[in-house]
Amino acid sequence: MTGPDGWEGTYPLAPPGAGHSAFNGDGDGGEAGDMLWGAEQSADGAQAAGDPMSFPLPSEQRGPAGPSALRLVWIYPDLLSTYGDRGNLIMLARRARLRGLHVEPIQVNSDQPVPRQGDIYLLGGGEDLPQVLAAERLRAGGGLNAAVAGGAVIFAVCAGYQLIGAVFGGAQGEPVEGLGILDISSGRGERRGVGEVLADVDPRLGVDRLTGFENHQGVTKLGQGATPLARVVLGVGNGDGTEGAISDRILGTYLHGPALVRNPGLADLLLTWAAGPLPPLPDEDEIWTRRLRSERLAAVAATPA
Repeated sequence: MTGPDGWEGTYPLAPPGAGHSAFNGDGDGGEAGDMLWGAEQSADGAQAAGDPMSFPLPSEQRGPAGPSALRLVWIYPDLLSTYGDRGNLIMLARRARLRGLHVEPIQVNSDQPVPRQGDIYLLGGGEDLPQVLAAERLRAGGGLNAAVAGGAVIFAVCAGYQLIGAVFGGAQGEPVEGLGILDISSGRGERRGVGEVLADVDPRLGVDRLTGFENHQGVTKLGQGATPLARVVLGVGNGDGTEGAISDRILGTYLHGPALVRNPGLADLLLTWAAGPLPPLPDEDEIWTRRLRSERLAAVAATPA
């Protein structure tokens, strides 16, 4: 199917929610609640992430978030968390809480099983060897693939983006088996993409122009089951004039920044996939996100060609 401006493929613009209300009036105390997330130890050993800047001690932990909580699962931050990718988790949690959603951030290190009942799973960037190790452990555990089969949302950045595909390049450029979650294949390119990126998102997604930072030598080819997230205006992206890939409720990108902090519309898209339609945020809650976007866009515009 060919859409506006030559874009092909179909997307779930407003897919059914995963059992959550987008606005249920059970917020966690406004600004204080945004910064004090609390923590808990789940049954499978994964720890719920606490305060965005630290994890509380056991004596400071609060009770379970409850069945209505939006579970955000941060996968292998001990292996995949370069360039502040943790900020993606913080941004999703904040924008969900501002809309009254209970949020349960869960951190899963590489020696822990990935829970299968999360709503949004996040993977960040990493070096070659940690990327290979992460792929091996995720394949062996099977938790992430099971979550996808159950309809979970996936947001993967850089190394995480490559490893959810069919194959990616290892430390010496050798092919390494990925998770096969997204219909992409990645390898080692001839040049390294380093610097700012601007990319125009498929208009059907309703997301503004993307801004971010890339640092990778990967070249990614999309199969028939995936569609480009955006078309590159500045930067390298996938290496063929496109940036990232999307399929159903799975979204991958090379963008750091962190990507969801620089692009709040992208964060809201993921939340919509997981929780259903979202009410807009009041202007006073968008001041800093808009300021950051303006600064980044202005900085790129001032950069010599």
